Amino acid sequence: MKAHYDVIIIGSGMGGLVAANIMAREGRSVCVLEKNNQFGGNLQTFVRDRTIFDTGVHYIGGLSPGQNLYRYFDYLGILDGLHLKRMNRDGFDIITFDNDDTIYPHAQGYDNFTAQLVEKFPEEKKAIESYCEKLQAICNKFPLYNLEEGKPYGNDPEIFQQTAKAYIESITRNEKLRAVLAGSNLLYAGDPDKTPLYVHALSINSYIESAYRCADGGSQITKLLVRRLKENGGEVYKHSEVVDMTCKDKKLESVTIKNGNTVSGDIFISNIEPKHTLRMIGEEHFRKSYTRRIQDMESIISAFSIHIVLKPKTFKYLNKNYYHFKDYRKIWEAHNYTEQTWPETYMVSMGVRKHQDEWGEQLTAITYMRYEEVKEWEDTFNTVAQKNDRGKTYEAFKKYKAEIFLKELEKKFPNIRECIQSVHASTPLSYRDYIGNHKGSMYGYVKDVNEPLKSFISPRTKIENLFLTGQSLNMHGILGVTISGVVTCSEILGGASLIEKITDAHSKKSNDKITV
Repeated sequence: MKAHYDVIIIGSGMGGLVAANIMAREGRSVCVLEKNNQFGGNLQTFVRDRTIFDTGVHYIGGLSPGQNLYRYFDYLGILDGLHLKRMNRDGFDIITFDNDDTIYPHAQGYDNFTAQLVEKFPEEKKAIESYCEKLQAICNKFPLYNLEEGKPYGNDPEIFQQTAKAYIESITRNEKLRAVLAGSNLLYAGDPDKTPLYVHALSINSYIESAYRCADGGSQITKLLVRRLKENGGEVYKHSEVVDMTCKDKKLESVTIKNGNTVSGDIFISNIEPKHTLRMIGEEHFRKSYTRRIQDMESIISAFSIHIVLKPKTFKYLNKNYYHFKDYRKIWEAHNYTEQTWPETYMVSMGVRKHQDEWGEQLTAITYMRYEEVKEWEDTFNTVAQKNDRGKTYEAFKKYKAEIFLKELEKKFPNIRECIQSVHASTPLSYRDYIGNHKGSMYGYVKDVNEPLKSFISPRTKIENLFLTGQSLNMHGILGVTISGVVTCSEILGGASLIEKITDAHSKKSNDKITV
């Protein structure tokens, strides 16, 4: 590690790695500092019983040739060597409910999406078509979503003023169809009174366009980004937690790593939680109103997950996800569970191998969990890089919750118990420690239709050489944080020129590089 770099990036989540690659391609000397044993944030994978699990990325949208994420990945040079499995075209997401044997598919391609749902709701064709048209119209109002120059957060104030729930209820009176259209709202932790329609649209649209799983885990994206970064002269260091940042006269000078080393830079990009960034630099260096706004931002609810290693050749591989709700009338209320009703919803996803046969190796099930449930252990910290034991009571808590969750899964998959080799659980503390999100938040900060500006954070700060990136800025998810990296670099390099370079790079490459 050198003593000085043009650009120092703190945290190696997707947004940070995208920004690092862009700046290195522009000829800047770049250093990425990561506290954990792995790079990649939500792209990290882990192994249990010699089986690979994803931490947070279970499927990706918009990756067919010509689509938005494909074009961004093409510019970054990571399509070569990217191994994907396209999910079921007639139902990549399946929405189900207690006491209803019907399965309701979300299909790939808007025409197919419409056709599959019209089979289930023949009298609701107009509503389903209106829904599809609305999603596409909203996404077209976000320039960077379509690799066009313009305001990154959209150019129509009206799109920030309607909730997803209110819009869906406006197009149909059919309660079951309403529930199906909102059925994958675990993707963004939908709130009935707060979640804007644009969050729903941006989250869902790219999956309808195309839905893929990463073979052998999402960490392959990280590895490709790190490889390209190094090819362009960039450097990345893990086990390098930044513990202090030196600021003088409204300008950052250096960062101090946990081992005591100090590294100086011209530009600093923080890919870590904004609340933590401000505390590390010193809140006295920012306006009180800005500090108060950031610290008061509401974090999205966290999650509890069970990761099941399956016995060989006992459980068929499912090339689709399941989103299940106990009560279709409470589709927006699942995060308001009680101890007796938990879990009220869950998502089930399976990992895929490069040479996948008919049998599954693992299954992950995710549901909501409030941070307060694990608050008594919040002073403990445990990662691969810094191993600690949270104690017997914590292990008992995880075991108790995992058993309740398994009983719910048995209702959908009656024979699953006899297929289980081992079960491993993750709590909000796991996500807090490995990903670095405030209170283990699933997706950063709450987007509130009632206070739309309150939840937006500019990549540029009042410290002239400090910039922010990551899911807290714009949108979460692979596409959202990729765009956040572009937004951040646009502030440094100039937006028009960067978007022009990205689109030009794609137009010069006509060959399909994805391995499917």
